[in-house]
Amino acid sequence: MKAVRVVSGPVAALDRASVDTDQIIPKQFLKRIERTGFGEFLFHDWMKDPDFPLRRPDFAGAPILAAGRNFACGSSREHAAWAIQEFGFQAVVAESFGDIFRTNASKNGLLTVVLPAADVRELLDSAPAAATIDLQAQTVALPSGRTASFEVDPGVRERLLNGWDDIALTERRAEEIDRYEAERERRGPNVLAL
Repeated sequence: MKAVRVVSGPVAALDRASVDTDQIIPKQFLKRIERTGFGEFLFHDWMKDPDFPLRRPDFAGAPILAAGRNFACGSSREHAAWAIQEFGFQAVVAESFGDIFRTNASKNGLLTVVLPAADVRELLDSAPAAATIDLQAQTVALPSGRTASFEVDPGVRERLLNGWDDIALTERRAEEIDRYEAERERRGPNVLAL
């Protein structure tokens, strides 16, 4: 997983509340188990509408997505985080997120930032003006020049800053795992006599 420290650049705005994971990546695209190939299907049904906000040319390539409250609610699908990342977003800012999505996002290197409604509104209304998210400092430099602070779980923060996914966290404990396995080994079969 790629480390996340600072995400800076234009902001794309999706001013809709309660966008669910079924809209982020529809079910018919969930047949694959790879982590790639989902970006082109992000908001598949909505992208058919020529007026859908993320089709705006000035939002193309934006690394930050500002969204309405309760973003990515609904069913659990890791594919939603994969699709958002592969589309090019490195961070999503909203008033609130679906809990399962937020966990999935953090385990895949996608930064989710919760800000108060007024700060999210500034990002939405100013888009595509640039913003800068600094995970180390836990701040967002807003287009107006103000700085907003955000909270993030310390464990999630450490994993993102270091680029550690679950496999990397396990590998960091290889010596402990090897020691445990060596201590629990038994010689011969463990069979009860008949």
